Amino acid sequence: MPTEILMPALSPTMEEGTLAKWLVKEGDTVSSGDLLAEIETDKATMEFEAVDEGVIGKIMVAEGTEGVKVNVPIAVLLEDGESADDISSAPAAAPAPEAAPTPDAATEAAPAAETAAPAPAAPSHDGTRVFASPLARRIAADKGLDLSQIKGSGPKGRIVKADVENAVPGAKPAAAPAAAAAAAPAAAAAPTGPSTDQVTAMFADRDYEEVSLDGMRKTIAARLGEAKQTIPHFYLRRDIELDALLAFRSTLNKQLEGRGVKLSVNDFIIKACALALQAVPDANAVWAGDRILKLKPSDVAVAVAIEGGLFTPVLKDADMKSLSALSAEMKDLAGRARDRKLAPHEYQGGSFAISNLGMFGIDNFDAVINPPHGSILAVGAGVKKPVVKDDGTLGVATVMSVTLSVDHRVIDGALGAEFLTAIKENLENPIGMLA
Repeated sequence: MPTEILMPALSPTMEEGTLAKWLVKEGDTVSSGDLLAEIETDKATMEFEAVDEGVIGKIMVAEGTEGVKVNVPIAVLLEDGESADDISSAPAAAPAPEAAPTPDAATEAAPAAETAAPAPAAPSHDGTRVFASPLARRIAADKGLDLSQIKGSGPKGRIVKADVENAVPGAKPAAAPAAAAAAAPAAAAAPTGPSTDQVTAMFADRDYEEVSLDGMRKTIAARLGEAKQTIPHFYLRRDIELDALLAFRSTLNKQLEGRGVKLSVNDFIIKACALALQAVPDANAVWAGDRILKLKPSDVAVAVAIEGGLFTPVLKDADMKSLSALSAEMKDLAGRARDRKLAPHEYQGGSFAISNLGMFGIDNFDAVINPPHGSILAVGAGVKKPVVKDDGTLGVATVMSVTLSVDHRVIDGALGAEFLTAIKENLENPIGMLA
């Protein structure tokens, strides 16, 4: 039977996407790994690869179609010996699961293999569905094998060619790992405020422009709304004197001119936070639903504003990288974020984030934690202020105000204060960060 190619879930939060461009046309022969289409998710434009070989028999969703739900058929793949006349008898797609994505550690790092569209399934003897590639089904039929008795090694347990070729007739499949515990009933939905009709009615006599939400804005609204409803935030504030850092930065930038490197204050902030996560390891943690995960590497997320939203690309092992390496990596990630060219693994993960609005002239603010992170640092502008020096005299210093937003389920007050103090000490003694 012809195989339906389904709209893939290319990120853990993706529920629908835009089929931006087809890279094949009807009648084209494709093999596993060939590019089929470009798909716009809630965060980026990504390429979608074929997982089976065959001929594109029919394209069911046109280029530019928005709001295509995950697991909806977008094309039909024909196997050897099949023709377009067989398409009418193609199997119906399996319904997409209704469960909403959760912001736990598991969803933050979904393997790339699991983003492939599921293969068509046939029922087994006990009524469950068996997923297998068309080639695997054909080989199994030739060898007289029962697919329900074969354990798949492909994405989501899908049976592929190698599984069938290595199967022994009559053999029982290897025992699968124990299934995860059933999900608890969903909590009652929290109030979401006035409905669309109620709000538009309020402004029926006023002139306004209605702006539809794209995938990114929907995701931001959902995740940050969830964050403020479910995360018990508390806030810690410190003033940090920057004069020593600014002088050190100026010296380093003069020495780095020949290499085309120019360090920013934000590069120092990233390094300072990464080292602080190592100095206070209990703060290097995330909330995982019913437990806390303490991370060993310092993976620091940094908010990047783009048109219509923001990304938080992650600099992994930031404590182990030089300032110049962090600077180059941050410029690359920020540039590709603005072009929406980041892959999911580049903006998912990390235990901690930095949001810097100082460059926009903001003195101080409170940032919302991005789950499952344990904390986020809001960074304000460095401004000249009067300060009392160690000898009791009055002076002037460049002072930057920062606020650490903390998830109280993960980090208690004293631990958060210790973490913020470590960040302050690193920034006020920048030479020590190179030791």
